[in-house]
Amino acid sequence: MSILCVGSIALDSVETPFGKAERVLGGSAIFFSASASLLTDVSVVGVVGHDYPLDQLRFLSNRGVDLSGIEREDGESFSWAGRYHSDLNTRDTLETHLGVFEEFRPKIPGEFRQSQYVFLANIDPVLQHQVLDQVDSPEVVACDTMNYWIEGKREALTDLLARVDILMLNDEEARQLAGKSNLIRASQWIQERGPEIVIIKKGEHGAILFADDWIFFVPGFPLEQVFDPTGAGDAFAGGVLGYVAQQESVAVDNLRRAMVYGSVLGSFAVEQFSIDGLKDLGEPEILARVAKLRAMTRFEVGEEIERRV
Repeated sequence: MSILCVGSIALDSVETPFGKAERVLGGSAIFFSASASLLTDVSVVGVVGHDYPLDQLRFLSNRGVDLSGIEREDGESFSWAGRYHSDLNTRDTLETHLGVFEEFRPKIPGEFRQSQYVFLANIDPVLQHQVLDQVDSPEVVACDTMNYWIEGKREALTDLLARVDILMLNDEEARQLAGKSNLIRASQWIQERGPEIVIIKKGEHGAILFADDWIFFVPGFPLEQVFDPTGAGDAFAGGVLGYVAQQESVAVDNLRRAMVYGSVLGSFAVEQFSIDGLKDLGEPEILARVAKLRAMTRFEVGEEIERRV
């Protein structure tokens, strides 16, 4: 089942303690698509400028990603430059040039409007509303957001929650949005406003899924080396929604497995700069990490506990 993804398409310049990369492929739509396309079909809507190397997206086309919704406009592409600190959890934004992205207004092609799964990547909630105005009754709408929109477009974002099935955001953003320091209470506040599922990302420490009457936690896949965490959250989202769309189900067991796939694909994304960690990835490597994560987290409670529970 195909996913419609609407988000930013950027050129990133990234510096970490382990090296640097200049004007490489980036943006929420690209990281999400590079991840989700390993599990299901994806269609992308976004905008680039005259300087964007669309030929470098050929690997996505070869996987079956439909890029016909990407518009090329006169002007420069959206670009971002950042430097990560030694812990890789904090970063400084050095430059942001919106370019043609500043005037981006999503135009959903007719053939994409029947998409049953929609991912609203991290863009202005006003634009996210515009996307939903153009699609026809999708089964699942997942949305990502960030503190910039929580602070600057709070009313539009709060209104959007009523139209969203799954909200993804990090722990700091969840607390900021709900005004609650406790993540359980923050997730309840969010759910009361629309989303049945809230997924709170905690970086290298994993992610928590909150549903109506159950919670599931997946750890981050342990790695010896992390080179570039820039697209980890979008790659995680691609794994989660990609698996859900592949299975065509949001049953509890599928959502649990989807979280595991999200963690695994996020781990591949951070091992190299840009989308290089996802570019040549295949099913055997993915399944191997899924199995390893299962082995690392599975345990038996024992007969003594079984008797007492």
